[in-house]
Amino acid sequence: MSRINCPQCRRPKSYCVCKHITKVSSTTRVLILQHPEEDRHPFNTGRLAALSLKNCDLWVGEQFSGLSAELAKFSSVYLLFPGESAQTPQALAEHAATKPTLLIVPDGTWRKAAKILYANPVLESLPRVTLGLGNPSRYRIRKAPKPEAVATIEAIVRTLEVWEPERDFMPVLKPFEVLVEQQLAKRPLQKTSTPPDS
Repeated sequence: MSRINCPQCRRPKSYCVCKHITKVSSTTRVLILQHPEEDRHPFNTGRLAALSLKNCDLWVGEQFSGLSAELAKFSSVYLLFPGESAQTPQALAEHAATKPTLLIVPDGTWRKAAKILYANPVLESLPRVTLGLGNPSRYRIRKAPKPEAVATIEAIVRTLEVWEPERDFMPVLKPFEVLVEQQLAKRPLQKTSTPPDS
């Protein structure tokens, strides 16, 4: 029998995190472009971000026909993805605070996120935002490919915290933290070997 999942957070019913979701406002509009394989992943942090942020949309796919029209609605658009000319959120904070801003966030593994960029050439010309080094990710249930790598939901929160310091975005991370604790609790305890007598 297949297990029943929550239709909103997509977690198994017994591990639903919806009661921990708080809708948080932001001036910045966030658009998450999620790879279809990520949509089916049990640790779908992009979906949790979209559920927790009022001013956020989640599009699932690889190629997005309506992307150019969406970008045209904003005077300031940034792509949250590393690149040669990428700047930190701090460097762009003043600019993001004074104009209607859209933050585009590819969601998937690095390879899948790169496929989204390749399939949507309009993204290549956008100025990029990169987090750089910071506190370690709280995503302790997945092995990060590089030290600065964080979950999608963490990357969004870290950017918004800099651009909108007057708001509290920590509640956005609550369902993510609960998910991580749930998964860690399911792992079998590692046996510690008794050291030999000296």
